[in-house]
Amino acid sequence: MQIKKTKIPGCFNINLYKLEDDRGAFVKTFHEEHFKQFGFKTNFVEEYYSYSIQRVIRGLHFQIPPMDHTKLVYCAYGELMDAVVDLRIGSPTYRSYEVVELNSKKGNLLYIPPGLAHGFAVLSKEAVVVYNVTSVYSSEYDKGILWNSAGIPWPYKEPIVSERDKMFKSLDEFDSPFIFKAD
Repeated sequence: MQIKKTKIPGCFNINLYKLEDDRGAFVKTFHEEHFKQFGFKTNFVEEYYSYSIQRVIRGLHFQIPPMDHTKLVYCAYGELMDAVVDLRIGSPTYRSYEVVELNSKKGNLLYIPPGLAHGFAVLSKEAVVVYNVTSVYSSEYDKGILWNSAGIPWPYKEPIVSERDKMFKSLDEFDSPFIFKAD
């Protein structure tokens, strides 16, 4: 694995070990011992996946304390423009975003610490995104910010966005409960 820091503290783009031959590819997405060497949280308690079509934007989602969580996200099929926004007060990148291309052929993933909003745009005809999280889903603590309020250069002028995602507060209106803790 090649682990690359993003500009947002605690958020990493990870290029995975990939074995390819004439049949296709085999990719190891998780190795607890290796992740622990980098200080990553590995106590994932839930895993989900979403299937989406081209022009869909999902996000920007997160859970607030005490149910906040680390996410490990990858694209099992297709191609995405994945984005995170730092919501941690006191962070050197507070209110900044980072964009990473995730795709199944490249075989990379994104490690997202608590306090970052997460979303993505589907670039391929369809995509499957897998999420591993360190706390159980809680509708009471599940929140978001408006997908187009953080300055992210989304690839679509008229994306397909859920009604729920259209109703979130903008980044400017969001009162963050997250506090940055330097490692």
